[in-house]
Amino acid sequence: MTYKNDSRTVMTLDAGGTNMVFSAVQAEQEILDHFVLPAKAESLEVLLKTIIEGFRHVENKLVDKPVAISFAFPGPADYENGIIGDLQNLPFFKGGVALGPMLQETFGIPVFINNDGDLFAYGEAIAGLLPEINKKLEEAGNPKRYRNLFGVTFGTGFGGGIVTRNGLLFGDNSSGGEINRMRNRTFKHWDAEESVSIRGIKREYANNTGVNMASCPEPRDIFEIGMGRVKGDQPAAIQAFEAFARDAADAIANAVTLLDGLVVIGGGLSGAYPLFLQKLVDEMNYPFDTMSGHSLDRMEVVAYNLENESGLTSFLKSSSVEIPVPFTNQSLTFDPDKKIGVGISRLGTSRAVSIGAYAFALARLDG
Repeated sequence: MTYKNDSRTVMTLDAGGTNMVFSAVQAEQEILDHFVLPAKAESLEVLLKTIIEGFRHVENKLVDKPVAISFAFPGPADYENGIIGDLQNLPFFKGGVALGPMLQETFGIPVFINNDGDLFAYGEAIAGLLPEINKKLEEAGNPKRYRNLFGVTFGTGFGGGIVTRNGLLFGDNSSGGEINRMRNRTFKHWDAEESVSIRGIKREYANNTGVNMASCPEPRDIFEIGMGRVKGDQPAAIQAFEAFARDAADAIANAVTLLDGLVVIGGGLSGAYPLFLQKLVDEMNYPFDTMSGHSLDRMEVVAYNLENESGLTSFLKSSSVEIPVPFTNQSLTFDPDKKIGVGISRLGTSRAVSIGAYAFALARLDG
């Protein structure tokens, strides 16, 4: 599904803990410069008026009337009904606030709210990694096509979103794709996010070097140390990202076992993929032990690193064979190899969220 030639305009918002970034999207492209307002406010009333002000500013800049508002907002929430729940970083929402219905009443157009992980995945499914890989498969003469995508974001937290056959998976409680709540492989009583996050990388580097967390470098600096571009404890930096990759791989492999689709990675830490992606893919493929002493494949599929030339080449290569239909003169094409690919965002996280919000709104309007 694509909206590259669609003339409808949707107003969007990327709501973070520090800033709220307003824009508008048409034909899968942002058509206005970002309008940024602070997310922090002294009361719920002030915050809600700030959100209205941001969308009003965008509306006044548009030539055509927008058909909808669609944006990412932190959960927990009842996204289907536009109600934001008890947010840790925005305590004004305690008890639930009907943000969507308020905006719909104010602007007189439909309002759609979703999780940023979901919209990131949807954007990459519409205009990012998913169509790119399917195009490469076609160019390689491989008949295989992918229709399922798991999007994960690495940053302050560990987010996720699931697209299956052109549609977002919400769950019955607006809680689909919440990969952060999977058990931590290394620290069994923690959730995965404690390791798969900025704080996880900093903690690992601090533990490996003996530095205090307060004086620990940020992940971007730890990455540069690991790449050997700046001075520091390079082995400790590499170990920090390998530990991050190990715990991320376990959670992603669990998710892929249920979903069976491509994986796309975004978020602020995704740019460090040269230090963690191959380790992550290798860990996803690392077999289980069994009581019989034999190994068991970790997944029923094999993961490939789409950012590695040899990995991509192997992924795109077709293993299809012709097999006969018994008792007939017919035959069918059969591919015995089960493959998935793991790659980095093709759109950039922010743009993917915007395009995802836009496409989600139009898909709901077209219903």
